[in-house]
Amino acid sequence: MKAIVNTAVCPMYGAPTRESALTDEVLYGMVVDILESPAPGWYRVRTHYRYEGLVSAQDLIVDGEAAAAWEKLPKQVVRNKNFCDVLSVPKVQGWHLAALTRGCVVSPVGQPEQGWQRVLLADGRTGYVQSSILDTYHISPLSGDETRLRQALVDAALLYRGTHYRWGGKSPMGIDCSGLVSMAYMLCGILIYRDADIREGFPIHEIALDDLKPGDLLFFPGHVAMYMGGGRYCHSTGRSGDDGFTINSLDPAAPDYRADLPGMITHVGSYF
Repeated sequence: MKAIVNTAVCPMYGAPTRESALTDEVLYGMVVDILESPAPGWYRVRTHYRYEGLVSAQDLIVDGEAAAAWEKLPKQVVRNKNFCDVLSVPKVQGWHLAALTRGCVVSPVGQPEQGWQRVLLADGRTGYVQSSILDTYHISPLSGDETRLRQALVDAALLYRGTHYRWGGKSPMGIDCSGLVSMAYMLCGILIYRDADIREGFPIHEIALDDLKPGDLLFFPGHVAMYMGGGRYCHSTGRSGDDGFTINSLDPAAPDYRADLPGMITHVGSYF
């Protein structure tokens, strides 16, 4: 059975209670596979990027036929703003049908008109989003040109600048280290392992530190960052004073050098 995520940010937990640790967040419009129902009102699900956890039934549209139909529709993704409103009419005075965050998926209806895109929501309602906020929903790498794709990955990670740290988070409401890099890759059409590790079956392989280029990943014990080029990397960290998205340098002479991390690099990963 499949289901559609019907809330902007659907928390995924390690146990069937909202008091348990957050392990991931699934975003609006994503389709998940239902694996079991371990407790009333809860489902264990698997995402399209092959991550598993427990979500509340209240956050899903559990309907296999509806999910299959939704999967076949054209999609656009909220990308160019942290958040957006879906409004009842194509003007800012419309009433709110939904509030979505970056990474949420909707289905466009027709072509944009006067700066507005009519969209179909997962529950069948239609509304309007300012078209400049939406972008292409990539299900394969957005470019076959390595230089362009590497820069696109860095640009996607930088969209989360200013986001505070949230364990298990992957939206502008809060994001962790692996949430940051996995969302940057997902926005560019590449699905990587969601946690801070290289996992067999996902398209990141180990490379030598000397071969590091923009878009590659730096792994530390329980942590991951994206290399930006010029000796600098971005990551989301809960360290006091950073409190989320931050940029540091590998160069000891740089003002943004973080002395505790370079010596802790365990391996370097690359899609390329």
